[in-house]
Amino acid sequence: MGDETLVIVGSRASALAKKQAAEWLDPLRARFPDVRFKRVLITEGGDRDRQTATLAEVAATTGGSAFSSDQERALVEGEADVIVHSLKDLPTTVAEGTMLLPSPGPRGDVRDVLCGATLAGLPKGAVVGTGAPRRIAQLLALRPDLNVVPIRGNVPGRIKHAGRGGIHAVLLAAAGLNRLGLMPEVHEILDPHQFLPSPGQGALGIQVRTGSLAAHLLAATGDAHVDACARAERALLAELHGGCSVPVGAWAQITPEGLLHLSAAVTSLDGTAQVTTTGTGPVDAPEKLGACVAADLLAEGAARILAQTRRP
Repeated sequence: MGDETLVIVGSRASALAKKQAAEWLDPLRARFPDVRFKRVLITEGGDRDRQTATLAEVAATTGGSAFSSDQERALVEGEADVIVHSLKDLPTTVAEGTMLLPSPGPRGDVRDVLCGATLAGLPKGAVVGTGAPRRIAQLLALRPDLNVVPIRGNVPGRIKHAGRGGIHAVLLAAAGLNRLGLMPEVHEILDPHQFLPSPGQGALGIQVRTGSLAAHLLAATGDAHVDACARAERALLAELHGGCSVPVGAWAQITPEGLLHLSAAVTSLDGTAQVTTTGTGPVDAPEKLGACVAADLLAEGAARILAQTRRP
């Protein structure tokens, strides 16, 4: 491999996206000293439009995903060779001619965090900010008395909402807070057994063009266990025809016996109905496990909940 090998790595321009890309790139620079990794920043529809209330509405306006479509276009058109995503923001069907490499490890914390208060400490009728349908649904399932309002923006901006403008607390992902060193003094990390994370939460998605130099070069840079967990969660989401705009939680783990265990939940947006199930299978068949657990959810009534969620 010669000195002219260049790999262009794209990501969003937010502080978290840049931190994630650096986290992934730093060990690779030492591993591949003959490769020059060049960073490019790509602005997504969800970054340009901060006024629209929900990401689902932004995606409908742009005709794609609020936080991945422009990066995928750059990849397909050769403006970037690799895209580093927050995996939870990437649709389960990627752009034609592209593929996901095995997810790298270690995976960030999968849990959600209530910032500015604790669940037990919130008074009746307290206002909590979050724009994610899954978080809204699961929060109301635990505390139906709360008033949930939509907030959007980058991680630092959302943290600032807590305690201001009548908002008592906000819900955010622990992985982003940890990566940015922004865990607030007053917070509660929510039990992931009760508050299942988004499929892929905490994990990175490394997307490349199929058959490209970057795909060949980086093929062996993932973590087999992190990848199996992420694939099981995304397979479940795909079977449910879901995305960021539907209230699906999923969490896969490797058991002490070396098996893959997947927990999942579908919750109505008002929190009054919830279907949960679990499944276990071999680590080398994550998609099969995801499909089986999704089928169990549907058999238990998840289809009705999802249909209500998708009504215009």
